[in-house]
Amino acid sequence: MTDFKQRPILVTGASGGIGAAIVRHLVAANADVIASGRTAESLEEISASTGCRTLAFDLSSEAEIAQALGDLDVWGVVNCGGYGGEIATPMETDIDVFDKVMSVNARGTLLVTKYTSRSMIRLGNGGAIVNISSQASLVALANHISYGSSKAAVDNITRVSALELGKYNIRVNSVNPTVVMTEMSEFYWGRPEIGEPFLAQMPLGRWATQDEIAAPVVFLLSDDASMISGAHLPIDGGYTAV
Repeated sequence: MTDFKQRPILVTGASGGIGAAIVRHLVAANADVIASGRTAESLEEISASTGCRTLAFDLSSEAEIAQALGDLDVWGVVNCGGYGGEIATPMETDIDVFDKVMSVNARGTLLVTKYTSRSMIRLGNGGAIVNISSQASLVALANHISYGSSKAAVDNITRVSALELGKYNIRVNSVNPTVVMTEMSEFYWGRPEIGEPFLAQMPLGRWATQDEIAAPVVFLLSDDASMISGAHLPIDGGYTAV
């Protein structure tokens, strides 16, 4: 069983379904979890249920990120915070929405990596970062121009960060999940004309659960994955393999 021995691990987007599941799995694995979200109020439930620490900041604000993370000692990071944006083709996209998606998903991931890696280097204990990407960065999904582009950027941030941080014994990986049928995704993927053809192309033929995303994240953070860095792990029921 994985034991993080109270290593401090920051999880952004911890008020959401996948982020909260990651927090629960890490707490169960004896990590000292710092759950982050945009507001303190949004983190009250996960804090009350797990006993984790909380830290509120806006992923679109470098000033808030720098203030929150500049002096925070961490060993690990999960960049899970994100914004879904729009359902639109390249011909229909609202460029202001595109900019916001890129700002939160890609720029936010980079900024959190920027400030937490400084702490990890200063402490000299190595560490691990896992970025929550998407299958939308690996294959073209209709109406996902903004989200897919932002997650492709996250994958590149992952690779370059793995290259730059490896000499400090800091590993950086991403996971690329398929759809988790949350309330947020139901409005699009829950439509029979959208969801049924999609599942028909997936070898496992079902939606992922939040716990099925959280468990591989914990593995990639753990010492069991000590030789894995710069990797992108699809958690997609085989969708991107066919």
